[in-house]
Amino acid sequence: MPSAAEIQQYFAGVWRMMMGRRDGLTLLDISADGFWNSFFAIVVALPPLIVGWVTIANEMAGGEMFSFRFSLFARLMVTDLATWVLPYAILAVAARPAGVADRFVHYVVASNWASGLFAWAMLPPVLVRLLLPGAMEVANGITLLLFVATQVLTWRLTNAAIGKGPAVATAVFAAMFAASLAVLFTLEGLLGLSRTG
Repeated sequence: MPSAAEIQQYFAGVWRMMMGRRDGLTLLDISADGFWNSFFAIVVALPPLIVGWVTIANEMAGGEMFSFRFSLFARLMVTDLATWVLPYAILAVAARPAGVADRFVHYVVASNWASGLFAWAMLPPVLVRLLLPGAMEVANGITLLLFVATQVLTWRLTNAAIGKGPAVATAVFAAMFAASLAVLFTLEGLLGLSRTG
């Protein structure tokens, strides 16, 4: 696993890319080892993700017993982790025909570390939902604002990582967004999940 200093460097790199500075890519490790190590961003993101899964499982379970809550937690975990990883497999197949194969590693490495950063950014409204159930509308409003912000930043990151102009970046961004939704809705249906709130 990358060191704390390396993780901080990678976060700084993706932030610079999201601010429109392509030199942020130089702070990332885009070697073969760096590609696989970037998936440690999932480990970095686990604390806020776990809080989210616990919160949603509690809301969905209501007064049901612990075993049902744990089942919901496990299904939410599988769904979210698959939604993180599986779209990359789809992109790997489509990258060469789409003309972005030479930037696939750059994109995956940057996206992984950005996703780790976003997981922490989304923690505040989750904590509001967990600790202040009566403030659900406030939490939902914050979540919506953060979601819009992260999508804008993700597009900017994609543009910097792909490096082939806004049109290609928009196509990749839209395709990956659609792939993520497809994986999410498919798994939610298969695993009997219906998120509320």
